[in-house]
Amino acid sequence: MENYYPVFLDLKGKRVLVVGGGQVALRKVKSLLECGADVFVVAPEAVPELRQMALEGCIRWINREYAEEDLEGASLVISATDSQDVNRRVSADAHARGVFVNVVDDPELCSFIVPSVMRRGELVIAVSTGGSSPLFAKKIRQTLEQVIGPEYGEMAALLGRLRPYVRSVGATEAERVKIWEKVLASRAMELLREGRISEAEEEARSCISSSLE
Repeated sequence: MENYYPVFLDLKGKRVLVVGGGQVALRKVKSLLECGADVFVVAPEAVPELRQMALEGCIRWINREYAEEDLEGASLVISATDSQDVNRRVSADAHARGVFVNVVDDPELCSFIVPSVMRRGELVIAVSTGGSSPLFAKKIRQTLEQVIGPEYGEMAALLGRLRPYVRSVGATEAERVKIWEKVLASRAMELLREGRISEAEEEARSCISSSLE
């Protein structure tokens, strides 16, 4: 099994090629659009929702079979066809050009794999088995979803709002760690769980102030 390096990519405005026009390709396209990617779909046929996305200008659909030149300028390529020959060709072409490629359900043809992802606002948790069992990764993600509620996303957002202030007061790195530990050990999370966001922020700010005294 490959030893993958986990990373989060900023794909805003980046050209990403999706080869295939079925339901799997649709799911990939939706997740890429959520990240702000400039999505190109190459497929002789496409499901109605992909066609509608193309009509609305959300994606660009090239209505034909895949060709190597489609990789020109692409930051990533995802091959989601039911043709092993096409998938192998996309993989070989991408590797030759140095373009990162994912072939759905075939990790041997991939230079990157896509984890099972859970989102709670600004909190993103990715789970992977290194391609061994996407279903198991999905099960783990579903278990985490039962434990990690929306308050965790609210906490991530709150900490993000407070971070510039904490950095501006001239505290050392060790002091900042203690400040954040105090905030995380406070009632802020409990208040967020109850939907009392403004009170949670007051609690967090109080922790910060007392730490700086």
